[in-house]
Amino acid sequence: MTSGASSIRVLLVEDSDVYRESLVLLLGRVDGIEVVGAVGTGAAAGAACEELGADVAVIDYRLPDVDGAEAAGDVRRRCPGAAIVFLSASAGEGETAAARALGAPLVRKDAGLDALLEAVRATGAAGP
Repeated sequence: MTSGASSIRVLLVEDSDVYRESLVLLLGRVDGIEVVGAVGTGAAAGAACEELGADVAVIDYRLPDVDGAEAAGDVRRRCPGAAIVFLSASAGEGETAAARALGAPLVRKDAGLDALLEAVRATGAAGP
């Protein structure tokens, strides 16, 4: 993991082990990004963010236990300094409306790593 005083501290919330571990590896190689943790459920997101002090929580919108909006709400309550980035395989009406309501970017998984990095950097710089 990349570390440093100016690094954006990222928490990943993704239920797919392969996708989550791939993001940890890929984002961990990027200057200015520090992956501080990765969890597989929305229920674990708020506590992990609070414990790890993430600047940005990247949350898969479709989780097996709760939807991304519920996970984001818990993150915001427990870790108010963290910004949210939604990640989704689709950009359906539900995902788009939730992202808009929370003022959070929605990045499609097929948009690529550069799109995710752009959203993380933008929200990390802007704050919650």
